[in-house]
Amino acid sequence: MPKQCFLLQLINSSQVERGTSFSSSMMKTFQRGLLSSRDGDAPKLSENGFQFLLMETNAQLWYIMREYISSAEERGVDPTELISFLLELSFHTLGAAYSFNTLTDVQRIAIRDLAELGLVKVQQGRKDSWFIPTKLATNLSSSLSDSSASKEGIVVVETNFRLYAYSASRLHCEILRLFSRVEYQLPNLIVGAITKESLYGAFDNGITAEQIISFLKQNAHPRVADKIPVVPENVTDQIRLWETDRNRVDMVLSHVYEDFPSKDMFEQCCDLARDNGFLLWEDSKKMRLIVRVEFHQEMREFLRRQR
Repeated sequence: MPKQCFLLQLINSSQVERGTSFSSSMMKTFQRGLLSSRDGDAPKLSENGFQFLLMETNAQLWYIMREYISSAEERGVDPTELISFLLELSFHTLGAAYSFNTLTDVQRIAIRDLAELGLVKVQQGRKDSWFIPTKLATNLSSSLSDSSASKEGIVVVETNFRLYAYSASRLHCEILRLFSRVEYQLPNLIVGAITKESLYGAFDNGITAEQIISFLKQNAHPRVADKIPVVPENVTDQIRLWETDRNRVDMVLSHVYEDFPSKDMFEQCCDLARDNGFLLWEDSKKMRLIVRVEFHQEMREFLRRQR
């Protein structure tokens, strides 16, 4: 994944502006697509931010690059030059050192920004500086399918909704915590459970059931990756059901009013029902409205007085 400290700080988004070494250009990139903040409040992950954390690695990388390029003109940088340099970087040799002396001013700034994401490593000498492309940089030109095919997963989900992740990474633990209840973490194993409450928290943050299921499938441990289905059907079905459960329809006794003699009369009735908290629905074009049954008698008396 893009540099782990970046993703961890993104999860703990209140720390992104305080105590971080991110450049102003990278901060703009985060705020543009992944963070949202109100006046005086610490920045928080937006819905896009939560969804970003569950994306496949190359999708995360290109999301950041797209936002970084989109904000280039705001920084006084030619997007065309930036795109050209990123494509050129993807064809550099993995692990080879390249001198800063060959770079333009724009490219030098870009290299510093990319180093914060783990795409390159920067080495500072007494006189000269070098940058070394990492695997992330050389994968920029690869397709999503190519990168995901070679990815080794870590997650095993059981039919009892227990979840095991064979990893010592704090980042993996925090990502799993977005939609599951992490119970304990051993040196190389994270143990948790997918619960109704943990999923409701994920849904509140804008993460969908399909994104969670996709994440579990893409990150399945090799021991279960070849199974059909990769994630037990009762688990995927229940995740979808818990999502739809939040969108259930409630039955409310009500009355429909239509055939108003004038637009003015219709609007007066809407205002009356709305002001008293009994208006359920209105259609201004066809002059129809629905109010709760408790307000029916008062609405009838109001209409009678208007005749």
